[in-house]
Amino acid sequence: MRHARLPRLLVVLSSICALAVPVEVQVLDAAGKPLDEVVVYAEPLSAKAPKGKLSHIIDQVDKEFVPLVNVVQVGTAISFPNKDNIRHNIYSFSAPKPFDLKLYSGTPSSPVVFDKPGQVVLGCNIHDWMVSYLLIVDTPWFDKTDARGMARLGELPAGEYELKVWHPYQASAAPAQKIKLGSGAASAFAFRLKLTPPPASGNHNY
Repeated sequence: MRHARLPRLLVVLSSICALAVPVEVQVLDAAGKPLDEVVVYAEPLSAKAPKGKLSHIIDQVDKEFVPLVNVVQVGTAISFPNKDNIRHNIYSFSAPKPFDLKLYSGTPSSPVVFDKPGQVVLGCNIHDWMVSYLLIVDTPWFDKTDARGMARLGELPAGEYELKVWHPYQASAAPAQKIKLGSGAASAFAFRLKLTPPPASGNHNY
């Protein structure tokens, strides 16, 4: 009796897997050239987003934050390892998560938990040119574009989503795209985004 149910169970599981859609997004500038380091994310419109990976690392290397642009889901704990041979004082005044890690070497014992959505700018009180940008989103389906301007959001369940892009240097926000994923629907999308020049990096001699 149990064996007789097995084929039916496999059919059900196959149907569920078939509903997952791999989503790719390309982001280009106004001239049609690919943009890297652009955050791309999909927010479900008809269901609550599940929790994904809730840990992340932002390094300090050669008096710079690595990476420059970051994206995490709400509730993510971020570690800030200092890999330089000098101390740093990491902080943010941004509304979603103000914090201050006093002068330290190595890795702080406790990560910082980012529990609200929004944009966060990170800095160092000692080295004023050091900056990193963080977008906190309420979805596990996100990625950053590579050198070809491509982002891959993984396999999303069938349904309706709002697809968005973000970069800290964007001249203005690109309009979100409402998409519907499912059998026969498109799963490759594109955006155009205009960026402004990055700020000057400053003096690295201290």
